[in-house]
Amino acid sequence: MAATNNKGALITLYWLEQSRSQRIVWLLEELNLSYSLKTFKRGSDMLAPAELKNVHPLGKSPVISIESPATSKPLVLAESGAIVEFLCDHFGGDKLVPKKYAPGKEGQIGGESESWMRYRFYMHYAEGSLMPLMVITLLVHRIRNAPVPFFIRPIPAFVASQIESQFLTRNLQTHFSFLEDQIKTAPDGGKFLCGKELTAADILMSFPLIAAGERDVFDKDQHPELTAYINRLKDSEGYKKAVAKIEEVEGTFQASL
Repeated sequence: MAATNNKGALITLYWLEQSRSQRIVWLLEELNLSYSLKTFKRGSDMLAPAELKNVHPLGKSPVISIESPATSKPLVLAESGAIVEFLCDHFGGDKLVPKKYAPGKEGQIGGESESWMRYRFYMHYAEGSLMPLMVITLLVHRIRNAPVPFFIRPIPAFVASQIESQFLTRNLQTHFSFLEDQIKTAPDGGKFLCGKELTAADILMSFPLIAAGERDVFDKDQHPELTAYINRLKDSEGYKKAVAKIEEVEGTFQASL
């Protein structure tokens, strides 16, 4: 891939299997950036390998490093939202960010466009509200299927059921019903969360939603608009390129938690 959009920067993405880092691959492809990819496998405990702490103290993925003629040492960035905003700010991401103000209301409080307000919301909602529920869903699954002696299996099964009935199920129903309505009411009759065009917020939302669809976390028959939206994300050329990139390096790709 030509590096004409890189502005002389060398970008490295530290990618971990079954993680949120796939969104950054998609964004890099969408921005037509040249980048190096360093991949990592999860351990038997499903945690990230210790080597990632050599890249960032939190040992998380995604992490990117950017070497630029303007900096004396590489910039190392963690957290998906922060990475997405930085890349969009510096590497032609205007096409993935809705226009902020409605015509004639520039700089006015409340003059922001509906598309931009949605964009700002989903840039925080993806990690702040939806992703924690998906992590709890994964933990409940692991509790229910924990490798314990048969005579105590009812205990983790009971704990998992209580978490679901008392907290998880109703919260998931609230969120997926909300998202179903958001797709139905997208600005200008669009088919993406913020309107007619794909945005960086859609890319950020892709991981929890695609994972939810793969794990049947919500009833697809009851959420046809959301199901169609998820399929549109997976059919996007940038998403397909991101999957192909990982398959080229790793041999396989799994869109799952």
